[in-house]
Amino acid sequence: MGNPKAFLTIPRQEAGYRPLHDRVLDFSEVEQTLNTTERRAQASRCMDCGVPFCNWACPLGNRPPEWNDAIYKGKWELAYKLLTATNPFPEFTGRICPALCEKACVLNLTTHEPTTNREDEAAIMEIAFKEEYVKIANPERNGKKVAVIGAGPAGLAAAYKLNRKGYTVTVFDKNESAGGLLRYGIPNFKLNKAVIDRRLKVLEAEGITFKYNQEIDVTKLPAGFDAYVVSTGTPQARDLNIPGRELQGVHLALELLSQQNRILAGKEFKKSELVNCKGKNVLVIGGGDTGSDCIGTAHRQGCLSVTQIEIMPKPPVGPEDPANPWPNYPRILKTTSSHEEGCTRRWNINSLEFLGEDGKLTGVKVQPIDWKPNPEGGRPIMVPAGDPEVIKAEIVFLAMGFIKPQQPDFADNVFVAGDAANGASLVVRAMASGLQAAAKLDAWIKKQ
Repeated sequence: MGNPKAFLTIPRQEAGYRPLHDRVLDFSEVEQTLNTTERRAQASRCMDCGVPFCNWACPLGNRPPEWNDAIYKGKWELAYKLLTATNPFPEFTGRICPALCEKACVLNLTTHEPTTNREDEAAIMEIAFKEEYVKIANPERNGKKVAVIGAGPAGLAAAYKLNRKGYTVTVFDKNESAGGLLRYGIPNFKLNKAVIDRRLKVLEAEGITFKYNQEIDVTKLPAGFDAYVVSTGTPQARDLNIPGRELQGVHLALELLSQQNRILAGKEFKKSELVNCKGKNVLVIGGGDTGSDCIGTAHRQGCLSVTQIEIMPKPPVGPEDPANPWPNYPRILKTTSSHEEGCTRRWNINSLEFLGEDGKLTGVKVQPIDWKPNPEGGRPIMVPAGDPEVIKAEIVFLAMGFIKPQQPDFADNVFVAGDAANGASLVVRAMASGLQAAAKLDAWIKKQ
């Protein structure tokens, strides 16, 4: 590496977010960028560890020491080649990955200032597209046809890999465009959809066929293909069936997020169909990233207030998590750009009933709770820890995760990938699963 002592003199510098008062007025990406000089300085902080725990932590097996060194030396095309050797879509992970690699960085252990791997990834790809390092591949075809069912991150990764191996790939998706939750779940202020469209143009130019508005029954896969990848995600969100669930104003999180993304893409909805927070007190039930995305969207729609409640205890503030010590991912309190924009956050809160008048939501009856160990082992027991109260809300979003789908018994030429196989998880894990499914499919074909 070029500068083995840079970490001693150069502090971690993040690009940061656009000013709060400015970013809440639009859906443009909130994260800013560093100039190339600053980015090279950040890359120089990587110590090229003898045992690179960043590589161990990344589901894709990315090798940050290699491409960070290339960035530091100004060899951007080399950095691009090293990065894309393991990661098919760094422009996605460079924006939305929680950076497992950074949490496993030795500098995170010693100084809590890991190398800025995620931002470095994004920077590499923006320069790669700008400087036309991204070339259209023309693989030699092997005469085999593969169908990929679902165009989310897992399906796209599988299609990319199989196409590069010479298969003729057709991707089917139920939506009007590709991306899955990248397009219809993650807000534009985190991932501009032009980034997805840019990548799709490359995939199409390389020979992948996309067929949209195709609702495929996985028990009746389309004929004419030698093998299949099922990557249909986790379509069923976890619901909250308590009294008052039928009231107008109670929504699943994706009803808000997917509609808002479609509106930004130019689709129109009837007034009666709109899920809008303007002038309303908003309650988000669920403390994860999807709930955070609802908070940011609610602010941009002009809400009066946002409260987020979580049934689980408040995570430790950090930077360390005794229950998950380095190099594992720390389960500590996460404050997102959306939280910074304004939100009352509460933990150990159980929802009892949706309240309303004339069929419309007016509030939610909740109760503080606590958790005590189960004497028989297993899940802790929930016990009341306070009197019930009412949180005023005219609109509620249920962001409590997704239910792992049950797949049928498939034929030997069908391979399941991503959330469809493993349940809801990270985009980077879905992509890794897609690549693994492609490798398994290829190995199976070669044995026939």
